Amino acid sequence: HMKRKRKILNKVTRPTMKIAVIGQSLFGKEVYKELRKDGHTIVGVFTIPDKDGKADPLGEKPAFSGVYNSCWPRLTHVHDGAAIFIVTLLAAGVSFLDLHRTLIHGDKKGGFTVFWADDGLDTGPILLQRECDVEPNDTVNTIYKRFLFPEGVKGTVEAVRLIAEGKAQRIPQPEEGATYECIQKKENSKIDWNQSAEAIHNWIRGNDKVPGAWAEVDGQKVTFYGSTLIDNGVAANGRPLEICGASRPGMVTKAGLVLFGNDGGALLVKNIQFEDGKMITASQYFSAGASATVVLTEEEKAFAEQMRVWPSILTNVGQIEDSTDFFKSGAASMDVVRLVEEVKLCASSCQLQNEDIYMNTTFQDFIQMCVRKLRGEDDEEELIVDYVEKNINNMTVKMPHQLFINGEFVDAEGGKTYKTINPCDGMAICDVSLAQISDVDKAVAAAKEAFEEQEWGKMNPRDRGRLLYKLADLMEQHQEELATIEAIDSGAVYTLALKTHVGMSIQTFRYFAGWCDKIQVICAIVIPWNYPLMMLAWKTAACLAAGNTVVLKPAQVTPLTALKFAELASRAGLPKGVINILPGSGSLVGQRLSDHPDVRKLGFTGSTEIGKQIMKSCAVSNLKKVSLELGGKSPLIIFADCDMDKAVRMGMSSVFFNKGENCIAAGRLFVEESIHDQFVKKVVEEVKKMKIGDPLDRCTDHGPQNHKAHLDKLVEFCQFGVKEGAVLVCGGHALQRPGFFFEPTVFTNVQDHMYIAKEESFGPVMIISKFKSGEIDEVLRSANATEYGLASGVFTKDISKALYVSERLNAGTVFVNTYNKTDVATPFGGFKQSGFGKDLARSALTLKTKKHTTLQ
Repeated sequence: HMKRKRKILNKVTRPTMKIAVIGQSLFGKEVYKELRKDGHTIVGVFTIPDKDGKADPLGEKPAFSGVYNSCWPRLTHVHDGAAIFIVTLLAAGVSFLDLHRTLIHGDKKGGFTVFWADDGLDTGPILLQRECDVEPNDTVNTIYKRFLFPEGVKGTVEAVRLIAEGKAQRIPQPEEGATYECIQKKENSKIDWNQSAEAIHNWIRGNDKVPGAWAEVDGQKVTFYGSTLIDNGVAANGRPLEICGASRPGMVTKAGLVLFGNDGGALLVKNIQFEDGKMITASQYFSAGASATVVLTEEEKAFAEQMRVWPSILTNVGQIEDSTDFFKSGAASMDVVRLVEEVKLCASSCQLQNEDIYMNTTFQDFIQMCVRKLRGEDDEEELIVDYVEKNINNMTVKMPHQLFINGEFVDAEGGKTYKTINPCDGMAICDVSLAQISDVDKAVAAAKEAFEEQEWGKMNPRDRGRLLYKLADLMEQHQEELATIEAIDSGAVYTLALKTHVGMSIQTFRYFAGWCDKIQVICAIVIPWNYPLMMLAWKTAACLAAGNTVVLKPAQVTPLTALKFAELASRAGLPKGVINILPGSGSLVGQRLSDHPDVRKLGFTGSTEIGKQIMKSCAVSNLKKVSLELGGKSPLIIFADCDMDKAVRMGMSSVFFNKGENCIAAGRLFVEESIHDQFVKKVVEEVKKMKIGDPLDRCTDHGPQNHKAHLDKLVEFCQFGVKEGAVLVCGGHALQRPGFFFEPTVFTNVQDHMYIAKEESFGPVMIISKFKSGEIDEVLRSANATEYGLASGVFTKDISKALYVSERLNAGTVFVNTYNKTDVATPFGGFKQSGFGKDLARSALTLKTKKHTTLQ
């Protein structure tokens, strides 16, 4: 029993003041609200005049009942005006000119100062300062949302509190290094191309969105927005665009407009704006205006009427016509945010970004854009895939082979690749991009932005569920192709891949899609090579259902179905950045994901040794949540009163299923002495009937092992068994043929102390030990004498015996008179050094969500 102590919190009385607030925008409104929460009396609010009949948020009358409200040009007096403290909000206590300058100069640190007013307005003593890191691709908008708005509100309120309590400091501002630069004007923001790519990038982001950095293109001023630095040496494949004064032509690519500095470095611009105010995605420069007008269906016409939310924003416009221009009618940047949110309320399936409004300024263009998004015809979202195609298994298989980051297939840094091998013949299937550390950082950044800034984290759970259902449907439509890729890349028998590898993956996504509206962080996932697609589904579906974003590293030897999955996820409509796939080495990609400070949850399936290393890295880095599904040595106890034929059939499945490359494979069989010889004889007879061969052959029972190194370990494992005195009944050797084929193997007379009795083979090796009749507790001791605890099994017709044994087997799953039975609605996971955390079922959501308590 736990005792709880009730704490009585005495309300702390703080000194209060009478305050007049001078400011504007939502920032001013938030400061006003927080000051009132602190008990201060607001006696006056002064803001800018109404614009086109619209009040500033700080000046909206309903919010300030009983408070005198005026505008700066009419500032004459304040209500109850004795001993009043004036809070002047100059752009969130920060000169935004300073922020623009911070970006233009490429400063690594930024911040704001709250200072005492004097005749110079910004040269008074310092009262309070706050600082933040400036990232290489930060913009005014990202810094404002991440730091200036939330911390600026807190800082301003804290400054007032310090003054009220008589604790406010007055630190003289240093004159050394102080500069004053005039407000940037459009005519002064032309790009100087005679400088490095980083300097050009800083100039563009420092002038984004006002006044806008521009250059002369095709005889007119073109303004650039949304700049990011890209790695030196990255080849830009696209259509050249001549830019007046530039050191070399820009390149219009599928990702945007690539610009170059005089140092050979490159940057990528997302959007451009023409002199007439029209904004487009930079990738569409040569096709701007080419889209045909969409003819609306009756349902879409009804949707268009729903979208007539403009009058509630453009209150000064009598009637909204198709030609009504949002910005020429007086809309400002805050109205863009409001319109995006209004659309989400009217139609949650239509997820817009601020840029969509800037690029479709008339009501007709706005409706056309919304309808195209709903139809999935949005040109900006076109997925470009450089396929490797193979005519195989009576079909044309189309396989992506590049990294998948932020909704695009891209080459790894430096164009690095490696060959993925077909285990059936030992020949290369194709070259696959090999992820580097910088690629991991890009993927995590994309996942973070998708989670924190984009629509995925804000999406209605039911809409999220619909996307997962659509993804499952697409996987089902491509199930033969997925199974074929799985067969040639991992060696899985095609019919098994179709039913289990792919079939259960589809079931998993459908199951978790149903949980979306019944139940958040960036999740890293590292999966093994034995069930490439199914392990992806088991780990990823629950993460997505809970609203998380994912960076996944497939096994280096089996990357192809994960990349095909990424393509299908994109085509299903999952937003950019939600899923990122990084083929690469565990020591580099996996380690970086374990160490990355922005990853908050990591799921790993693989060896116990690597699992321990991952757990340590996750603890040292940022105490990220971890779920581990590790090694196993699952015992299967077969009693004399079993159904012999079923025990033989299921016993063989427990070992040879998926070529023994199965985490829950029965690593050791304990057979009661009285039926031992009969059981072994029947097993050997069945083994000799197994057809070993091409996994695409429908008659094949047993395909190749996954890769050469694993084949060599199996040979060595069997040599250990023979050396220690175990009886090799059949198999134990690699087949003398192309590919990585290993004979189904049976060992008997295996003793507890032997290496093969304790260690996992992860291959088609049956380890049989006999036990004496009636020695149930003794066989249980031997079965539990392992560091692993993933699965186990028992065969008996005696239900009491089955219950007795299953209760005492130390394993996460106990099979009774069956084996390898898994279901998406049943939790899966192990004990001891087999790991912790559960896949599948509702339990899988536990580590993918976060719980917090709020007390008021």
